[in-house]
This record gives sequence, C-alpha cells and structure tokens, in this order.
Amino acid sequence: MKLDRNARAILGALVADAASLGLHWLYDGERLADIALRGEPVFLPPDRANYEDAKGVFVHAARRCGDFSFYGEACALMLRQLAEADGRFQRVTYQSMYRRHFGPGGAYIGYIDKPTRGTLIRLMPHEDSSTYPQPSGVDDDQLPALAAIPPIVVAAFRCGREDASLWDEIEHVVRVTNNNERAVEAGRAAGLLLVELLRGRKPADAVEAAASRVEEALATRMRDAIQGDRLDAVSAAARFGAACHVEQGLPVICHIVTHAGSYREAVIANIMAGGDSCGRSIMLGAAMGARDAVPLGWMARMNRLAEVLDLVDRLEAAPC
Repeated sequence: MKLDRNARAILGALVADAASLGLHWLYDGERLADIALRGEPVFLPPDRANYEDAKGVFVHAARRCGDFSFYGEACALMLRQLAEADGRFQRVTYQSMYRRHFGPGGAYIGYIDKPTRGTLIRLMPHEDSSTYPQPSGVDDDQLPALAAIPPIVVAAFRCGREDASLWDEIEHVVRVTNNNERAVEAGRAAGLLLVELLRGRKPADAVEAAASRVEEALATRMRDAIQGDRLDAVSAAARFGAACHVEQGLPVICHIVTHAGSYREAVIANIMAGGDSCGRSIMLGAAMGARDAVPLGWMARMNRLAEVLDLVDRLEAAPC
C-alpha cells in the first residue's frame, strides 16, 4: 500500500494512538520495562493488572485492543467532518458531531477527560446548534488541545493554505475544547511543526521553524528538547514532564521526532516514556508519519482501519 505524506500523517496519528492505548497513563518506568521484556509494548489489551501496585491510573476498561483513546476518537471525528465538507473546517458542524459522539447515548463508550467533559457541559444545553458558544472549551492546557490538529493541517497543506489562515483556524479548533492561551500556542507550534515536516524539512529544522513563531517560554522548551545526539525519551519525559499539559507533552514530542530513526522506534519510545502516551501520540504519530512509512502490520491492528482509509481517500479527493 503506497501512501503519500498527507495520508501517512493522518494514519500515523491514529495508529500511534491505538498502539499506545494499552499502557496509557502508566507512569511506572520499572513496570513499563518489565512489560517490554515480553515483546513490543504496542497494541496491548487494556489490563488492570499492569497498573496494580504501580504508579499510574487505569481508565480504559471499556476499550478493546486496537481501539482509539478519547484523543484518537477526537482526531477521527475531525477527519470525518473535513472529509464530509470538502476539507473545510466547519465549527458548528464539528461541535454538533462532538456533542453527539461523546455525549449521552453517543457512539463513544469510555473515559471522559476534563476538557471533553467541560466542553460537553457547555454544548449539551443547546438543542439549536446555531446557539453553540464559541469558544466552547474550558480553561485547560492539557493535550486534548492537540488531538484534532493533524487532519486540519493536512487539509490545509494539500490545498496550499498553510499560511495565516491556518494559524487562525488552529486557534478556533483548539478553543472548541481548550479555551486557554497556552493550549492555543502549543496547538500552533504543533501545527507548524507538522507543516514543515510535510514540506520535507529535517526534523531539527522543522522544530526550529515552529519554535521561531511561538512565545519564548514554549520555544525554549522545544529547542532544549532536541539537544543531544541520541534518543532518550525516558529522560526527556523526566525533564519536561510525562503528564498531560501541553508544555510537558510538546517538548517530549519534539525530542522523539528529532532523534527517532523510524516511526516504529518513535512510537515505542513514546510508550516507554510513560504517562500521557496517548496524548502525545497524536502529534508524534502524525509527525513521524510525514517522515516515514507507518508499519502495515500495525495499521492492520487498528480496529477502524477501513473507515479511516475511506475518510482519508475522501479528504484527498476533495476539491481545493
């Protein structure tokens, strides 16, 4: 199966999320190392036993091996909205889809995090979509802010819209769930990083290009994360943080993207770094998909592969 960079970026995001689900929010490095001794720590079924007497939190009892986390669900939902609207982001349409999908009686069954819950609380009282608030997100700087960005960037890039209009569009997308300045800044940085990788730039140059257009504190962390000459995601997560905040996750993503030699190596390194591996996996997987092939064997283990491939094809066929 031959896929171009645009398709690989979207598939890379979703495959990485599904691959990371089984060990999501396990912070215990020793436990992760023990599990990895049994084989590649990817596409493991969510198992409460892996978290017993270990630092971490088990939340995915309702999910199966090969499913998406709530991050992947948001990414796939944005892909569907774009595929059904000729590649154009339609805020109200996406909010309606989000409300139906994650809300009561929706298709998603699983853990609901703080930004998702807060967004639903703001959207649910509005039976008329024309009255949806914008922004509809909550004041939160966690990684759901980045979950829907890869399809947005790919849709813009394929039509040559990776300019100021994309900069503004990313802000609107982020604020659907995360009405927070740090979240918006990280969303723009992540989006610019992906644009530069889709252009074929080297990872370190792509990080620098993205860092040069965001505020100093985040830019410094991004630049610091890519120093050195080897991949050490565990140390990067210990330094910048393995939890859910964007100022923690984005530098770790930058470190792995810059130093990993392949998509496979990057996804495994992200899982072994522990913590919010699914939260980081969306942008990491997209970035590495722009650089390298997504393993076919891994794609086959993603439960919604046929659906995702159809949506990617529809997006790529949309008029510009």
